[in-house]
Amino acid sequence: MAKSTAPFSGFEFLIAWRYLRARRAEGGVSVMTWISLIGIMLGVAALIITLAVRAGFRAEFVDTILGSNAHVTVYSAQMEVEPGTGIYSNLMSDYAARAERIAAIPGVTRAAPLIRGQVMATWGERANVAEVYGITRENLETIPRVAHSAEAEGDIESFGQGIAMGSELARELGVTVGDTVKLISPNGVKTPFGTSPRVNAYQIVYIFTAGRWDIDRTRIYMPFAEAQSYFNREGGADEIEVMVTDPEEVDDYTLQLLQAGGAGTMLWSWRDASSSFLRALTMEDNVMFVILSVLVLIATMNITSGLIMLVKNKGRDIGILRTMGLTEGAVMRVFFLCGAFTGVIGTALGVGLGVLLALNIDGIMSAVNWISGGGAWDPSIRGIYELPAKLQAYDVGRAVGLALGLSFIVTIFPARRAARLNPVEALRYE
Repeated sequence: MAKSTAPFSGFEFLIAWRYLRARRAEGGVSVMTWISLIGIMLGVAALIITLAVRAGFRAEFVDTILGSNAHVTVYSAQMEVEPGTGIYSNLMSDYAARAERIAAIPGVTRAAPLIRGQVMATWGERANVAEVYGITRENLETIPRVAHSAEAEGDIESFGQGIAMGSELARELGVTVGDTVKLISPNGVKTPFGTSPRVNAYQIVYIFTAGRWDIDRTRIYMPFAEAQSYFNREGGADEIEVMVTDPEEVDDYTLQLLQAGGAGTMLWSWRDASSSFLRALTMEDNVMFVILSVLVLIATMNITSGLIMLVKNKGRDIGILRTMGLTEGAVMRVFFLCGAFTGVIGTALGVGLGVLLALNIDGIMSAVNWISGGGAWDPSIRGIYELPAKLQAYDVGRAVGLALGLSFIVTIFPARRAARLNPVEALRYE
């Protein structure tokens, strides 16, 4: 009776490695091995690059939201201004006291009263719709993507003497720091003959780039007191912009914010504003992973084809090995290792290629943009200005685990077939 050997002994690795290094006469097996290896390498690389780009896009998108918008917006429901008057308004007349109470909540880093309104911005013959945020200079300086913009122009310290404007809006109007633009609001001065539009001219003292195309194209910051006068909000504020230390756990602040805000307080968080888009990103991530997993599966199936051919060509060798005392388990492990070697090597090369391309995605996109003549990445559609990539150990681990798992699974059938080959039948015609 054949004596059982320890699983995955050194001689099993030696035989498997020699079989993979097929002689020229057995070039068909060698070609199939190379096809399998290259297919797995490309599949794993594509999976890693896709996961890195999706993670980078999500991280950049969320960062532009949190870096230039409120984590939570506190506003008031419409309430009667004075009992019995029948006049309702959602203007916060006690905004200073509310902001002070909210700022005292542990974890809240800023509570800034805001005035919001829409205007038509004009300069010369050019015009565009803009959204105005009335805010104090001290609070404006705490907005990361605005106050610390890498491509900012002008001096934010001069904000009290003029307005701050997004870079895309400035580009479309053709203005720069020092120019004066006209802001036209349809809700202006109230006269006996109705409401007439309000037209005021303001000097641009600061131009920022927040990193989000829709923000840079529409947003204007105006000094808080001037915005109160311009939009007829004297003595009040439209909302309070709240920033917290941990935006991902923003829902934990709900109860405290409602209590600090008082009667009629309502909340709108960044998750509420972007939940549909973030859910769509998550669904797209899962779909892309499944699609690319199928590609990796197709690549690993070539291992099966190569092993079947290898088993057929090595039938005589299998018979000799069995007569020398190798067990079915040992033969099965030899051919399993043949497929596993291909999977491991292809996966390792795929990880190297995928990481290399992910780390250089900016240069690759620049080359694609240059070859295509521009427009390969349109910020008006994508929302952000560049294609980011964020390598995460979890994503790389998922890709490696998938490729190795599929490579090991598909080798079982041909390996079992080799193990069950009858040595007598294998040597009959030799």
